Amino acid sequence: MSKRNIVHVEIPAANVESGGKFYGDLFGWKLQHMAEMNYTMWEAEDHTGGGITEVSAENPAGQVLVYIDSDDIDLDLQNVTKLGGTVIRAKTEIPGMGWFGIFKDPTGNALGLFTSMKPANS
Repeated sequence: MSKRNIVHVEIPAANVESGGKFYGDLFGWKLQHMAEMNYTMWEAEDHTGGGITEVSAENPAGQVLVYIDSDDIDLDLQNVTKLGGTVIRAKTEIPGMGWFGIFKDPTGNALGLFTSMKPANS
């Protein structure tokens, strides 16, 4: 069973590259811009990280999205519904990396789930 760690944090920005530069300059994070996805990965010195994503209806400004480690996204998303939450993004593959899903809790807070194709303890 996963430890349910926070494994990824996404920060929406009006301009992905300049948003990444802002956080890189402010915190000293390493950045890797992926132009084909208009997405910038960031990594802190302790190897935690996430991404800078473009502001959109799915990623509105002011909604930083935290992803929690999941061993079984399908089961977790079923439990979200059983517990009064709402699934807003079904399990989706990130080619070569893993799978993610997004839900809202009963209060309306959005959170993500992530399962790696390459678990740390395998």
